[in-house]
Amino acid sequence: MPPALPEPSKQISRSRRLAASAGRIPLPVQGALLMTAAAFGFSCMNALIRAGSLELAPAQIVFFRNVFALAFMLPWLVRVGRAGLTTQRLGMHALRSVIGLTAMTCWFYSVSLLPLAQAVSLNYTVPLFATVGAALVLGETVRARRWTATVLGFLGVLVIVRPGVQEFSAAMALPILAAMFMATAALLIKSLSNTENPNAMVFYMNLLLTPLSLIPAAFVWVWPSWEVLGLMALVGGLATISHLLLTRAYAKADASAVIPFHYMQLPFVALIAFVAFGEVPALWTLLGAAVIAGAAIYITHREARVAKAARQEVAG
Repeated sequence: MPPALPEPSKQISRSRRLAASAGRIPLPVQGALLMTAAAFGFSCMNALIRAGSLELAPAQIVFFRNVFALAFMLPWLVRVGRAGLTTQRLGMHALRSVIGLTAMTCWFYSVSLLPLAQAVSLNYTVPLFATVGAALVLGETVRARRWTATVLGFLGVLVIVRPGVQEFSAAMALPILAAMFMATAALLIKSLSNTENPNAMVFYMNLLLTPLSLIPAAFVWVWPSWEVLGLMALVGGLATISHLLLTRAYAKADASAVIPFHYMQLPFVALIAFVAFGEVPALWTLLGAAVIAGAAIYITHREARVAKAARQEVAG
């Protein structure tokens, strides 16, 4: 005889107890756990992209990623209706999507061509490019300490690439180019977040990216096997879930408290790459990644302190 199912009232009571227990966890710890989960999700996604690239061109994987990511957001759209999509900045969403497509394409090609740990390490430069962009494009004041950290971070790139010691391949430029475009997209997101709903921003990105990414995919199109199509569904699902976890992590705690856990991607992806593909990260990759991550964490911490001081000055 099968075991009896718990009564609905008991299920609700258990859910409330779990919610209450989660509420007792300090917010910075919740943010750290959410960011760690996001890092693990992105690491798994990158490994699936590598696996899918054995059958499909990265441009086609980009398309499937966007199709399935959009599909995973449909339940949210049904819940909020048209009211949740209200925007006065459709042009900015379109610009962000074009830049996002460029970044995603560069990134997916780099994951398919480079050792995963090396690609992830070089892509850690996103905050460094964001600092440069904030100063040059947005006119933000960047003082000597942040510039010093930025320069040190780029020196970390040289540690990984080691020009003159090992042959530089064009593939090594791809994660760096992806980081440049990701940083540009981050600056646009910073502007959009002043007026737009975070979930709506993600939805518009996927909605616009799907037809845009079909254009390059059409030139290299092959019909995927059912197994690879399943992998693509997982890529889209992991992309959506990881981005939502990332957003919630930032909502729980200051960026300076959660950003360090974003760099858990490297140990996660190194372990997955070793188990799945037999890749062992080079010592220079790990050293360079440590330099870049340290610089990026310092920049984030410094930005948080400057922003806090500015708020206190306004309040005073």
